[in-house]
Amino acid sequence: MTKLLLVRAHPLTGDVSRSMKVTDAFIESYQKTNPDHIIEDTNLYDMAVPEIDRNLLDAWTALGAGTPFDELSEVQQEKVTLFGNYTANFLAADKIVVANPLWNLNVPARLKAWIDTINVSGKTFKYNELGQPVGLATDKKALHIQASGGTYGGQDPASIYIKTIFNFIGVSDFHELFVEGMDYAPEDAPQIVADAVVNATALGETF
Repeated sequence: MTKLLLVRAHPLTGDVSRSMKVTDAFIESYQKTNPDHIIEDTNLYDMAVPEIDRNLLDAWTALGAGTPFDELSEVQQEKVTLFGNYTANFLAADKIVVANPLWNLNVPARLKAWIDTINVSGKTFKYNELGQPVGLATDKKALHIQASGGTYGGQDPASIYIKTIFNFIGVSDFHELFVEGMDYAPEDAPQIVADAVVNATALGETF
């Protein structure tokens, strides 16, 4: 059965957030079109997302040297397990939707932490005999939804980063939906969002 993983990276709901409002329209349309699909709707601001810190790096080093998992510290065990669960959850999904605002020309910090959990050597990419990276997540389909105050046409650092990561791990079936220019032209903001909702609804029927 097809599973769609929706990763929201905004602490606010669609009542306030324009990226979440458009995402809500997409997922409502997708669910109506695909009632038999499994949809896991998650928000990174409601979850513990492990950062790659000293605990994780020391734990991975120890495990790589042959240290049994149960000899790691309690904190290390917890973080290694949590990190691995995010990786496994991504691998179990057929389709992935990432939705976020553009903050200071970048993705929210929690989204960066989540991205680290899906960019894992031996899981989502490997190195070939020439030392070149080869993506392993070739069976997946992805959509990136992003809202921004200015207009960038997919050339801002955040959207380039998201696309680069997904391409790096082998996802070539990659789609983008941008909601742009609301702060540059605030008088047009309601119409910009309304048009994006229409586009998101249409995309939900075909994604």
